[in-house]
Amino acid sequence: MAQPLPTRHPQRPRPVPPAIRLFALALGLREPDAAEFRRLGECLLVADAPADRLVDWMHTVGMSRSRPMFEQALREGVDSVGELRPGDAPLRAFFAEVETVPDWVDRDRLRSAARVMRSGGADGLYIARDVALLGGYMFAGFNQTLLRTGALEKGSNKRFAETSQWAIDVISDGGLEPGGAGYRSTVRVRLIHAMVRRHIASMDDWNTSAWGVPINQTDMAATLVGALVAPTVGGVGMGIVNRPNEYEAVAHLTRYVGWLIGVQDEFLPTSFRDAIRVLLHTSCALSTPDATTRQLAMPMVEDPLSWHYRTLPGLRRWLARSQHLGITGAFLGPRAMRVLGLPVLTVPWYPLIRTPVNAVRSAAALLPGGRGRAAERGRREQASFMRTMTGVGG
Repeated sequence: MAQPLPTRHPQRPRPVPPAIRLFALALGLREPDAAEFRRLGECLLVADAPADRLVDWMHTVGMSRSRPMFEQALREGVDSVGELRPGDAPLRAFFAEVETVPDWVDRDRLRSAARVMRSGGADGLYIARDVALLGGYMFAGFNQTLLRTGALEKGSNKRFAETSQWAIDVISDGGLEPGGAGYRSTVRVRLIHAMVRRHIASMDDWNTSAWGVPINQTDMAATLVGALVAPTVGGVGMGIVNRPNEYEAVAHLTRYVGWLIGVQDEFLPTSFRDAIRVLLHTSCALSTPDATTRQLAMPMVEDPLSWHYRTLPGLRRWLARSQHLGITGAFLGPRAMRVLGLPVLTVPWYPLIRTPVNAVRSAAALLPGGRGRAAERGRREQASFMRTMTGVGG
Protein backbone atom coordinates (compact mmCIF):
# COMPACT_ATOMS: atom_id res chain seq x y z
CA MET A 1 0.00 0.00 0.00
CA ALA A 2 1.33 3.42 -0.97
CA GLN A 3 2.41 5.69 1.85
CA PRO A 4 -0.04 8.58 2.47
CA LEU A 5 1.37 11.88 1.29
CA PRO A 6 1.41 14.95 3.54
CA THR A 7 -1.79 16.91 3.06
CA ARG A 8 0.19 20.00 1.98
CA HIS A 9 0.89 18.19 -1.30
CA PRO A 10 -1.72 19.41 -3.80
CA GLN A 11 -3.95 17.14 -5.84
CA ARG A 12 -2.54 18.44 -9.11
CA PRO A 13 0.29 20.69 -10.28
CA ARG A 14 -0.17 24.30 -9.21
CA PRO A 15 0.25 27.43 -11.35
CA VAL A 16 3.77 28.87 -11.41
CA PRO A 17 4.99 32.43 -12.11
CA PRO A 18 4.83 33.39 -15.80
CA ALA A 19 8.61 33.84 -16.10
CA ILE A 20 9.26 30.24 -15.00
CA ARG A 21 6.54 28.87 -17.25
CA LEU A 22 7.74 30.77 -20.33
CA PHE A 23 11.36 29.78 -19.80
CA ALA A 24 10.35 26.15 -19.30
CA LEU A 25 8.23 26.15 -22.45
CA ALA A 26 11.10 27.63 -24.43
CA LEU A 27 13.21 24.65 -23.36
CA GLY A 28 10.47 22.14 -24.19
CA LEU A 29 9.68 21.35 -20.55
CA ARG A 30 6.25 20.47 -19.23
CA GLU A 31 4.62 20.01 -15.83
CA PRO A 32 5.55 16.84 -13.92
CA ASP A 33 3.66 13.73 -14.94
CA ALA A 34 1.65 11.76 -12.37
CA ALA A 35 4.60 9.63 -11.19
CA GLU A 36 6.96 12.61 -10.96
CA PHE A 37 4.36 14.64 -9.11
CA ARG A 38 3.75 11.89 -6.58
CA ARG A 39 7.49 11.53 -6.04
CA LEU A 40 7.68 15.23 -5.14
CA GLY A 41 5.04 14.54 -2.49
CA GLU A 42 6.87 11.47 -1.19
CA CYS A 43 10.08 13.47 -0.77
CA LEU A 44 8.31 15.80 1.64
CA LEU A 45 8.88 12.92 4.07
CA VAL A 46 12.58 12.42 3.25
CA ALA A 47 15.25 14.27 5.22
CA ASP A 48 19.08 14.02 5.17
CA ALA A 49 20.11 10.88 7.06
CA PRO A 50 23.91 11.47 7.29
CA ALA A 51 23.44 14.98 8.69
CA ASP A 52 20.66 13.85 11.02
CA ARG A 53 22.88 11.08 12.43
CA LEU A 54 25.65 13.63 12.90
CA VAL A 55 23.39 15.96 14.88
CA ASP A 56 22.03 13.09 17.00
CA TRP A 57 25.65 12.23 17.87
CA MET A 58 26.46 15.86 18.67
CA HIS A 59 23.58 16.05 21.10
CA THR A 60 24.57 12.73 22.67
CA VAL A 61 28.21 13.68 23.35
CA GLY A 62 27.46 17.34 24.01
CA MET A 63 27.97 20.45 21.90
CA SER A 64 30.95 21.62 23.96
CA ARG A 65 32.93 18.63 22.69
CA SER A 66 31.34 17.92 19.33
CA ARG A 67 31.07 21.40 17.79
CA PRO A 68 34.83 22.17 17.97
CA MET A 69 35.46 18.75 16.42
CA PHE A 70 33.03 19.57 13.61
CA GLU A 71 34.70 22.93 12.97
CA GLN A 72 38.17 21.36 12.98
CA ALA A 73 37.07 18.74 10.46
CA LEU A 74 35.42 21.41 8.33
CA ARG A 75 38.55 23.59 8.21
CA GLU A 76 41.27 20.98 7.86
CA GLY A 77 39.62 17.61 7.21
CA VAL A 78 38.37 14.90 9.53
CA ASP A 79 41.82 13.28 9.73
CA SER A 80 43.09 16.42 11.46
CA VAL A 81 40.73 15.89 14.38
CA GLY A 82 42.44 14.39 17.44
CA GLU A 83 41.95 10.82 18.46
CA LEU A 84 38.38 9.79 17.68
CA ARG A 85 36.52 7.35 19.88
CA PRO A 86 34.42 4.46 18.52
CA GLY A 87 31.29 6.42 19.42
CA ASP A 88 32.41 9.28 17.17
CA ALA A 89 31.70 7.25 14.01
CA PRO A 90 28.90 9.59 12.78
CA LEU A 91 31.38 12.49 12.55
CA ARG A 92 33.91 10.44 10.58
CA ALA A 93 31.20 8.97 8.35
CA PHE A 94 29.72 12.39 7.58
CA PHE A 95 33.02 13.98 6.62
CA ALA A 96 34.27 10.88 4.81
CA GLU A 97 31.29 11.35 2.49
CA VAL A 98 31.60 15.14 2.15
CA GLU A 99 35.37 15.05 1.57
CA THR A 100 35.11 12.41 -1.17
CA VAL A 101 34.56 14.68 -4.15
CA PRO A 102 32.35 13.02 -6.81
CA ASP A 103 34.09 12.02 -10.03
CA TRP A 104 31.79 14.27 -12.04
CA VAL A 105 32.97 17.50 -10.38
CA ASP A 106 34.81 19.74 -12.87
CA ARG A 107 36.78 22.50 -11.09
CA ASP A 108 37.15 24.57 -14.26
CA ARG A 109 33.37 24.67 -14.69
CA LEU A 110 32.91 25.62 -11.03
CA ARG A 111 35.30 28.55 -11.50
CA SER A 112 33.54 29.58 -14.71
CA ALA A 113 30.13 29.50 -13.00
CA ALA A 114 31.40 31.55 -10.07
CA ARG A 115 32.71 34.25 -12.42
CA VAL A 116 29.41 34.33 -14.32
CA MET A 117 27.38 34.57 -11.12
CA ARG A 118 29.59 37.34 -9.74
CA SER A 119 29.11 39.14 -13.06
CA GLY A 120 25.39 39.41 -12.28
CA GLY A 121 26.37 42.03 -9.72
CA ALA A 122 23.75 43.72 -7.58
CA ASP A 123 21.05 42.93 -10.14
CA GLY A 124 21.59 39.21 -9.52
CA LEU A 125 21.02 39.76 -5.79
CA TYR A 126 17.97 41.91 -6.52
CA ILE A 127 16.39 39.06 -8.49
CA ALA A 128 17.26 36.60 -5.73
CA ARG A 129 15.55 38.87 -3.21
CA ASP A 130 12.59 40.29 -5.12
CA VAL A 131 11.70 37.21 -7.16
CA ALA A 132 13.11 34.02 -5.66
CA LEU A 133 12.80 34.78 -1.94
CA LEU A 134 9.56 36.78 -2.09
CA GLY A 135 7.98 34.34 -4.54
CA GLY A 136 9.08 31.49 -2.28
CA TYR A 137 6.68 32.72 0.39
CA MET A 138 3.92 31.21 -1.76
CA PHE A 139 5.33 27.83 -0.64
CA ALA A 140 3.15 27.73 2.47
CA GLY A 141 4.34 24.33 3.66
CA PHE A 142 7.90 25.62 3.91
CA ASN A 143 6.63 28.73 5.69
CA GLN A 144 5.62 26.52 8.62
CA THR A 145 9.29 25.78 9.24
CA LEU A 146 10.33 29.42 8.78
CA LEU A 147 7.80 30.67 11.30
CA ARG A 148 9.00 28.15 13.89
CA THR A 149 12.59 29.30 13.49
CA GLY A 150 11.65 32.88 14.35
CA ALA A 151 11.49 34.27 10.80
CA LEU A 152 9.13 37.08 11.82
CA GLU A 153 11.21 38.03 14.84
CA LYS A 154 14.48 37.88 12.87
CA GLY A 155 13.04 39.84 9.98
CA SER A 156 13.24 39.25 6.24
CA ASN A 157 16.12 41.69 5.81
CA LYS A 158 18.40 39.70 8.10
CA ARG A 159 17.28 36.40 6.59
CA PHE A 160 18.07 37.57 3.06
CA ALA A 161 21.40 39.04 4.15
CA GLU A 162 22.39 35.67 5.64
CA THR A 163 21.30 33.79 2.52
CA SER A 164 23.13 36.29 0.32
CA GLN A 165 26.33 35.93 2.32
CA TRP A 166 26.17 32.17 1.83
CA ALA A 167 25.70 32.64 -1.94
CA ILE A 168 28.55 35.17 -2.09
CA ASP A 169 30.79 32.70 -0.27
CA VAL A 170 29.82 29.97 -2.75
CA ILE A 171 30.67 32.08 -5.80
CA SER A 172 33.78 33.67 -4.33
CA ASP A 173 37.13 32.99 -5.98
CA GLY A 174 38.11 29.50 -4.80
CA GLY A 175 35.01 29.32 -2.63
CA LEU A 176 34.25 25.68 -3.39
CA GLU A 177 37.78 24.38 -2.99
CA PRO A 178 38.22 22.10 0.06
CA GLY A 179 38.18 24.39 3.07
CA GLY A 180 37.09 27.37 0.93
CA ALA A 181 34.57 29.94 2.16
CA GLY A 182 31.70 28.51 0.09
CA TYR A 183 32.54 24.93 1.01
CA ARG A 184 32.56 25.76 4.73
CA SER A 185 29.39 27.86 4.54
CA THR A 186 27.51 25.17 2.64
CA VAL A 187 28.43 22.35 5.01
CA ARG A 188 27.55 24.57 7.99
CA VAL A 189 24.15 25.28 6.43
CA ARG A 190 23.65 21.52 6.11
CA LEU A 191 24.43 21.13 9.82
CA ILE A 192 22.06 23.96 10.74
CA HIS A 193 19.31 22.39 8.62
CA ALA A 194 19.70 19.14 10.54
CA MET A 195 19.64 20.96 13.88
CA VAL A 196 16.50 22.87 12.89
CA ARG A 197 14.88 19.68 11.61
CA ARG A 198 15.53 17.92 14.92
CA HIS A 199 14.26 20.86 16.95
CA ILE A 200 11.09 21.53 14.96
CA ALA A 201 10.15 17.85 14.61
CA SER A 202 10.12 17.64 18.41
CA MET A 203 7.64 20.50 18.79
CA ASP A 204 4.17 19.55 19.98
CA ASP A 205 2.48 21.55 17.22
CA TRP A 206 4.48 20.09 14.33
CA ASN A 207 2.17 17.99 12.15
CA THR A 208 4.15 15.59 9.97
CA SER A 209 1.05 14.20 8.30
CA ALA A 210 0.17 17.71 7.15
CA TRP A 211 3.56 19.27 6.41
CA GLY A 212 6.00 16.41 6.05
CA VAL A 213 9.48 16.47 7.56
CA PRO A 214 10.94 19.91 8.30
CA ILE A 215 13.48 20.95 5.65
CA ASN A 216 12.79 17.91 3.49
CA GLN A 217 14.21 16.94 0.10
CA THR A 218 11.53 18.67 -1.99
CA ASP A 219 11.87 21.91 -0.06
CA MET A 220 15.67 21.74 -0.20
CA ALA A 221 15.66 21.14 -3.96
CA ALA A 222 13.39 24.14 -4.52
CA THR A 223 15.55 26.33 -2.28
CA LEU A 224 18.71 25.21 -4.07
CA VAL A 225 17.57 26.09 -7.59
CA GLY A 226 15.73 29.16 -6.33
CA ALA A 227 18.89 30.55 -4.78
CA LEU A 228 21.42 29.64 -7.48
CA VAL A 229 19.57 29.13 -10.77
CA ALA A 230 16.58 31.50 -10.58
CA PRO A 231 18.76 34.66 -10.43
CA THR A 232 20.59 33.55 -13.58
CA VAL A 233 17.29 32.85 -15.34
CA GLY A 234 15.78 36.12 -14.15
CA GLY A 235 18.88 37.95 -15.29
CA VAL A 236 17.91 37.25 -18.91
CA GLY A 237 14.81 39.37 -18.33
CA MET A 238 17.07 42.25 -17.28
CA GLY A 239 19.51 41.94 -20.17
CA ILE A 240 22.13 39.75 -18.45
CA VAL A 241 22.89 37.18 -21.16
CA ASN A 242 25.68 34.61 -21.00
CA ARG A 243 27.18 32.01 -23.30
CA PRO A 244 25.44 28.59 -23.46
CA ASN A 245 28.44 26.86 -21.86
CA GLU A 246 28.32 29.39 -19.00
CA TYR A 247 24.71 28.45 -18.24
CA GLU A 248 25.80 24.82 -18.20
CA ALA A 249 28.56 25.78 -15.75
CA VAL A 250 25.97 27.42 -13.44
CA ALA A 251 23.99 24.17 -13.45
CA HIS A 252 27.18 22.26 -12.65
CA LEU A 253 27.94 24.51 -9.68
CA THR A 254 24.35 24.08 -8.49
CA ARG A 255 24.73 20.32 -8.72
CA TYR A 256 27.88 20.28 -6.58
CA VAL A 257 26.53 22.73 -3.99
CA GLY A 258 23.34 20.67 -3.79
CA TRP A 259 25.38 17.52 -3.25
CA LEU A 260 27.35 19.22 -0.46
CA ILE A 261 24.20 20.50 1.23
CA GLY A 262 22.52 17.08 1.27
CA VAL A 263 20.12 17.15 -1.69
CA GLN A 264 19.53 13.71 -3.22
CA ASP A 265 20.80 12.88 -6.71
CA GLU A 266 17.35 12.90 -8.29
CA PHE A 267 17.10 16.65 -7.64
CA LEU A 268 20.67 17.56 -8.65
CA PRO A 269 20.62 19.11 -12.14
CA THR A 270 22.81 17.45 -14.75
CA SER A 271 22.39 20.32 -17.24
CA PHE A 272 20.94 23.82 -17.36
CA ARG A 273 17.75 22.47 -18.93
CA ASP A 274 17.52 19.94 -16.12
CA ALA A 275 17.95 22.75 -13.57
CA ILE A 276 14.93 24.50 -15.07
CA ARG A 277 13.03 21.20 -14.87
CA VAL A 278 13.74 21.00 -11.13
CA LEU A 279 12.68 24.64 -10.72
CA LEU A 280 9.45 24.07 -12.65
CA HIS A 281 8.51 20.78 -11.02
CA THR A 282 9.19 21.87 -7.43
CA SER A 283 7.27 25.11 -8.03
CA CYS A 284 4.30 23.11 -9.36
CA ALA A 285 4.32 21.00 -6.19
CA LEU A 286 5.01 23.64 -3.54
CA SER A 287 3.13 26.75 -4.65
CA THR A 288 0.23 26.43 -2.21
CA PRO A 289 -0.15 29.89 -0.62
CA ASP A 290 -2.10 30.50 2.56
CA ALA A 291 -2.28 33.14 5.32
CA THR A 292 1.43 32.69 6.11
CA THR A 293 2.27 33.90 2.60
CA ARG A 294 1.15 37.46 3.28
CA GLN A 295 2.39 37.25 6.86
CA LEU A 296 5.95 36.82 5.60
CA ALA A 297 5.83 38.74 2.30
CA MET A 298 4.24 42.03 3.27
CA PRO A 299 6.86 43.12 5.85
CA MET A 300 9.62 42.45 3.30
CA VAL A 301 8.32 45.21 1.04
CA GLU A 302 9.10 47.77 3.75
CA ASP A 303 12.68 46.58 4.39
CA PRO A 304 14.27 49.14 2.02
CA LEU A 305 12.90 51.91 4.26
CA SER A 306 15.48 50.91 6.88
CA TRP A 307 18.47 50.45 4.55
CA HIS A 308 21.68 52.39 5.05
CA TYR A 309 22.45 55.24 2.66
CA ARG A 310 25.04 57.93 3.34
CA THR A 311 23.43 60.65 1.22
CA LEU A 312 19.75 61.56 0.82
CA PRO A 313 18.68 58.50 2.84
CA GLY A 314 14.96 59.33 2.89
CA LEU A 315 14.68 59.75 -0.88
CA ARG A 316 16.87 56.77 -1.67
CA ARG A 317 14.93 54.49 0.68
CA TRP A 318 11.68 55.51 -0.98
CA LEU A 319 13.19 54.92 -4.43
CA ALA A 320 14.55 51.53 -3.32
CA ARG A 321 11.11 50.44 -2.13
CA SER A 322 9.62 51.41 -5.50
CA GLN A 323 12.51 49.79 -7.38
CA HIS A 324 12.21 46.41 -5.68
CA LEU A 325 8.42 46.33 -5.85
CA GLY A 326 8.71 46.97 -9.58
CA ILE A 327 11.11 44.07 -10.02
CA THR A 328 8.78 41.73 -8.11
CA GLY A 329 5.76 42.80 -10.12
CA ALA A 330 7.56 42.50 -13.46
CA PHE A 331 8.74 38.94 -12.86
CA LEU A 332 6.01 37.37 -10.73
CA GLY A 333 2.99 38.96 -12.41
CA PRO A 334 -0.28 40.40 -11.03
CA ARG A 335 -1.72 37.09 -9.82
CA ALA A 336 1.26 36.40 -7.59
CA MET A 337 1.35 40.00 -6.35
CA ARG A 338 -2.27 39.68 -5.30
CA VAL A 339 -1.58 36.40 -3.49
CA LEU A 340 1.43 37.92 -1.71
CA GLY A 341 -0.66 40.88 -0.56
CA LEU A 342 1.48 43.33 -2.55
CA PRO A 343 0.36 46.20 -4.81
CA VAL A 344 -0.75 44.81 -8.16
CA LEU A 345 -0.07 48.02 -10.06
CA THR A 346 3.67 48.64 -9.98
CA VAL A 347 5.92 50.45 -12.43
CA PRO A 348 8.89 48.30 -13.52
CA TRP A 349 11.08 51.34 -14.11
CA TYR A 350 14.25 49.73 -12.82
CA PRO A 351 14.21 46.69 -15.18
CA LEU A 352 13.44 49.06 -18.08
CA ILE A 353 16.45 51.22 -17.24
CA ARG A 354 18.84 48.40 -16.48
CA THR A 355 18.08 46.07 -19.41
CA PRO A 356 19.98 48.06 -22.06
CA VAL A 357 22.86 48.71 -19.63
CA ASN A 358 23.15 45.00 -18.86
CA ALA A 359 22.88 44.08 -22.53
CA VAL A 360 25.90 46.26 -23.31
CA ARG A 361 27.80 44.80 -20.36
CA SER A 362 26.93 41.27 -21.47
CA ALA A 363 28.41 42.00 -24.88
CA ALA A 364 31.52 43.49 -23.28
CA ALA A 365 31.97 40.34 -21.19
CA LEU A 366 32.50 38.40 -24.44
CA LEU A 367 35.65 40.38 -25.25
CA PRO A 368 39.11 39.10 -24.24
CA GLY A 369 39.40 39.55 -20.47
CA GLY A 370 35.82 40.78 -20.35
CA ARG A 371 34.46 38.07 -18.09
CA GLY A 372 37.11 38.72 -15.46
CA ARG A 373 36.40 42.45 -15.50
CA ALA A 374 32.65 41.82 -15.28
CA ALA A 375 33.13 39.44 -12.35
CA GLU A 376 35.23 41.96 -10.42
CA ARG A 377 32.75 44.78 -11.05
CA GLY A 378 29.90 42.49 -9.99
CA ARG A 379 31.73 41.47 -6.82
CA ARG A 380 32.08 45.14 -5.82
CA GLU A 381 28.38 45.78 -6.53
CA GLN A 382 27.33 42.81 -4.43
CA ALA A 383 29.53 43.91 -1.53
CA SER A 384 28.08 47.44 -1.77
CA PHE A 385 24.50 46.12 -1.69
CA MET A 386 25.30 43.99 1.34
CA ARG A 387 26.59 47.11 3.13
CA THR A 388 23.43 48.98 2.14
CA MET A 389 21.20 46.27 3.57
CA THR A 390 23.09 45.61 6.78
CA GLY A 391 25.05 48.78 7.51
CA VAL A 392 28.08 46.59 8.18
CA GLY A 393 31.44 47.14 6.52
CA GLY A 394 31.36 50.77 5.67
